[in-house]
Order: sequence, then C-alpha cells, then structure tokens
Amino acid sequence: MGAEREHEPVLLVVGLLTGCPEAVAWVEQRLGQAFGPVLAKGGPFAFTESDYYARTMGQGLAFRFFAFQNLIRPEWLGPIKRYTNRLETTYAVHAQHGELPGGHLLRPINLDPGYLHHSKWIMATTKDQSHRVYLGEGIYADPMLHFVRGRWQPWPWTYPNYRRADYLELFATLRSLYLEQRKRCAQRFWN
Repeated sequence: MGAEREHEPVLLVVGLLTGCPEAVAWVEQRLGQAFGPVLAKGGPFAFTESDYYARTMGQGLAFRFFAFQNLIRPEWLGPIKRYTNRLETTYAVHAQHGELPGGHLLRPINLDPGYLHHSKWIMATTKDQSHRVYLGEGIYADPMLHFVRGRWQPWPWTYPNYRRADYLELFATLRSLYLEQRKRCAQRFWN
C-alpha cells in the first residue's frame, strides 16, 4: 500500500476564446480579482482548427492564456471551472443589455481553466468522454498534454489547437515559470 500525501501546488492557467478583443481586459480584471496577479500571458492565437463555435461565438476567434502567480491545489479545478462558467454567463448577460461588446452573440466569451504541473496540462470541461475524470458537480478533468522526453506531447484525444507549435512553445515557457514558482512557493503553500 502506498502512503497518502498531498499533491504539490500547480499553476492555474485560464484560456480565453473570443472574437471580441474588447472583452479581454474585462476578463483579465475579473480573473485577477479572483485568482491574484497574472504571472504570464500568451496569445492571441487564431482559432482556425474548427468552426464548432462559429454559430454561438461568431468569426475571427482567438485564444489567449493567463497564468497566475498564485499556485493552486489541483482539487480546486472543479470550483474554478464553475466560477469561470458564471463569468461567461455574466459577460453574456451584460453584452445582451448593451453594457459590454458582443451583444449580438449568444456566447461572446469561452473560458477554459486548467492546471499545469511539470508533467501534465489538465483542462476542466463540462463534457464527458471516456478519457475524462469526473471531479464532481458536472465538471470533468481532461488531460490535454503530458511532458515526455523534454517536451510536451499530445494525447490521441488532444484538441488540434493544443498540438500546434505555438501552443506547445507557450506551454514550455509556462512550465519553466511554474518550476520557478514552485521552488519559491512550495513550502509556504503547504504550511
């Protein structure tokens, strides 16, 4: 029998997909209020791999990523996803009332939180699939990437955009930043 132990802290990364560049500052401010200072940003990365979101989100979509200075516990991923779902709804309601850009869209923003560990990138989702692990309250953990032989590798189910060289380069940079943060914060985090 193995000994039970706490998981080390992980880096919170939130992906933002939107066709409304004006929404980025609003999202960043709300995420910063909830999760603390932004450690790093990535993007915009044009989202050209699919038209899955075109009907509800429009055209010209791009992903941006925000990584946060404050490391988190992995088990917080479910509550964080539920929070970002509420942010999506709040933004859409304000946009439909003309208070924010994107009111002509059903879904002006899409937020995908996840955590980065030195060996994996796990994203939260509300959609079940055979490889996803249920976290509770309608949220699943989706393994997107794993770190093998010095680089990020996709799984067979990894979304096409997460296979791109520009994404993998960003996640390599975030991994390096995470390793530095982990050294500085690990003892303080668990005490």
